[in-house]
Amino acid sequence: MDQEKIQKLQFLEQSLQQILMQKQAFQMDLSENISALEEIKKSDDTVYKVIGQLMIKVDKEKITEELIGKEKIIKTRIDSLEKQEQALSDQATSIREELMKSVNKK
Repeated sequence: MDQEKIQKLQFLEQSLQQILMQKQAFQMDLSENISALEEIKKSDDTVYKVIGQLMIKVDKEKITEELIGKEKIIKTRIDSLEKQEQALSDQATSIREELMKSVNKK
């Protein structure tokens, strides 16, 4: 019984680690997105977007809308990951407590 709980705890901790890495990647994307929006606000009407190895002139309003949409999507993903993180963390805490009670009884 305890062995199953230990394995489940290890699985939960691995899952938590993966979620934290994904969340960190999305937070970096969000930071880059916010920086890009700030730079667009500072710029005149000429804005370029890098696509592959090309730099293409784009409409300032269109790229701003695109970045705002991307920001909303990233924030939604971060929120979702945070909910998953909390649920897994709660499960892990519960299993740890059960294991500690089991160890203390012996």
